[in-house]
Amino acid sequence: MDAVFSPPATKGHVSVARLTRYWYAACASNELSGRPLARTLLGTPLVLFRDGAGRAAALLDRCPHRNVPLSLGRVNRKGLLECAYHGWAFDRDGSCRDVPGLVETGAPRERRCPALHVREQDGVVWIFGDFEATPSTEPLKLGLSGLTGHTVVVRRLTAPATLHATIENALDVPHTAFLHRGLFRGGERHEVKVRVRRSGESVEAEYLGEPRPSGLIGRLLAPGGGVVEHWDRFFLPSVAQVEYRLGQDTHFLITALCCPISDFETQLIAVAAFRTPLPDRLLRLALEPAALLIFGQDTKILAAQTRNIRQFGGEQYHSTAVDFLGPHIWRLLRQAERGEPAENLHEQEVSFFA
Repeated sequence: MDAVFSPPATKGHVSVARLTRYWYAACASNELSGRPLARTLLGTPLVLFRDGAGRAAALLDRCPHRNVPLSLGRVNRKGLLECAYHGWAFDRDGSCRDVPGLVETGAPRERRCPALHVREQDGVVWIFGDFEATPSTEPLKLGLSGLTGHTVVVRRLTAPATLHATIENALDVPHTAFLHRGLFRGGERHEVKVRVRRSGESVEAEYLGEPRPSGLIGRLLAPGGGVVEHWDRFFLPSVAQVEYRLGQDTHFLITALCCPISDFETQLIAVAAFRTPLPDRLLRLALEPAALLIFGQDTKILAAQTRNIRQFGGEQYHSTAVDFLGPHIWRLLRQAERGEPAENLHEQEVSFFA
């Protein structure tokens, strides 16, 4: 028999968790104005719009009449979402309130469009990922109201990767010395201790004795050097948060609100609140291009990771103690998907070179 060349066997497993009964950030508030907005959550097309009172709403992006996307329509003078094909019009609860030309009155159930629960807070429109369930919780508060003297920037981005891979990348410190060498880290190495705490809904890494990052961004934010206070956090189902403090004058709180578009595509609404001694305009000119360059590097590496996982038919992960948060995040996601209570990890400490 002729030998057949093939790669070593890999695990036929992909780190995809589908959590529905949670709140997800669908868009920034200022993205939702007069026109309907198409979005996708967990492979399901949705349409977002504002009714006549300015309230945000989310419906299944499919007219029950002839299956046309409602996102192609418009919000009419009555504040109803009007289908572009035949003009059927729906309110924020998904009830059909108008069928042009129809003499009979009433709205049979067959004319309803499934609707999701919506909340709007912190400049973000949140949707609850289950058409049938009533939320027993509220969306995560971003902590912006307690900040003083901060500038807030909101950006929407897309990563070609699973939700888990995207969040792990956002909170992964060791890769910054290599993938982002010179921009963030990559200079002289220092031993840093990390204290990891996990609860049933979140996990946090606190970095102890970390010097100011030696790359361009670190020098820009703290030209005098020093030791930073640094925390990385994950909150179920899909929020990644990074916080840096250096003295009384420099503070960054960057929260990535992730929304799984599909198994291998994730939307991020990045809410960055920052305060530094530098003039706001100068900081924006220098920091925003550098941040977008870093995200571009992350996007390319995540795309390559995704291609390889799909090409090999599964993953092959070997984690070490330096992978502080990724395994914890995956454990929380899987336990939440199964409806299992997650046990608390009171605290553990590890060290690494940064």
